[in-house]
Amino acid sequence: MMTREEIIIFFFCSWGRTLEVFSGALATDMELLRRTNDSILSTPGKCIRPILSLLVAKVFGEPNGDSCRFAAAAEILHNATLIHDDVADNSSVRRGVPTVMASLGTMPAVLVGDFWLARALNVIMGSERRDIALRFFSKTICDLAEGEMLQLQKAAAGDTTVEDYLKIVYCKTASLFETAAVCGALSVDAPADMREAVGRYAACLGTAFQIRDDILDFGDAAKAGKPVGVDIREGKITAPLLCALDGAAEENKIRGIMREMASHPEYGDEVRRFVDRRGGVRLARRVLEKYVDESLDALGAMPPGKVRNLLSEFTAMIRKV
Repeated sequence: MMTREEIIIFFFCSWGRTLEVFSGALATDMELLRRTNDSILSTPGKCIRPILSLLVAKVFGEPNGDSCRFAAAAEILHNATLIHDDVADNSSVRRGVPTVMASLGTMPAVLVGDFWLARALNVIMGSERRDIALRFFSKTICDLAEGEMLQLQKAAAGDTTVEDYLKIVYCKTASLFETAAVCGALSVDAPADMREAVGRYAACLGTAFQIRDDILDFGDAAKAGKPVGVDIREGKITAPLLCALDGAAEENKIRGIMREMASHPEYGDEVRRFVDRRGGVRLARRVLEKYVDESLDALGAMPPGKVRNLLSEFTAMIRKV
């Protein structure tokens, strides 16, 4: 069984190789694109998806070149979707700095996102297991597009249901978690039944992760580490508001307010008071707990050891919100 020190050594070695793949994939001699890429890379996110991919690979074997390629591709694809999301949401700031759209405009931002998306696919094409990996990544790309379109449609109509919300969460967040983890297992030739368990684990983990993020949007900025109230301002009905709406006499009124949010952002305070009064955040935490528990149950089917324990610890941390 690996010691914690051996896990750290493994991770830094694999992470270093993954970063080499990542940076090499984005190389370009087009100056404006290179500067834009450097700006994006100067404020990296949490890199949860590639870390998840590498740790899952380690649960089942010794991470290799394909492991690093799939981990890098997951992070490149994630960043591509963020660039496109900022265009769809008309967002001017991400991770504390101006978005590509704010810096260059809408059309250049779309093109930069397309460049990152294409390079993610190029990374996968260089792998030995590209045929099956491409099936997973291409499905996720379709999920991402469908999720974004469904979210825009439902925000405009103000009629998001629980089923709609969970589909949006799966398409926009959980699908990429699932693909990153399954392809990590695939990279070391994990058995098919184990890949299925990994998929269940990661899909539930990704769902819990997004619900947590949606709960934090109803909290204070200091705890969330980012601006809050964004979902309400964008007319998005997420877990805390959905839970508050369940059985509420004011449901039609609140949904009408959400439809008008784009032109009346001052209505946001009324919606927040409604969620507080109805205990929406508390109820959303119960939903979060359900998906964390389901994720841990699926994780239990994977081979035991220190690495699986790390995944368990990380999964349990999502409860803290």
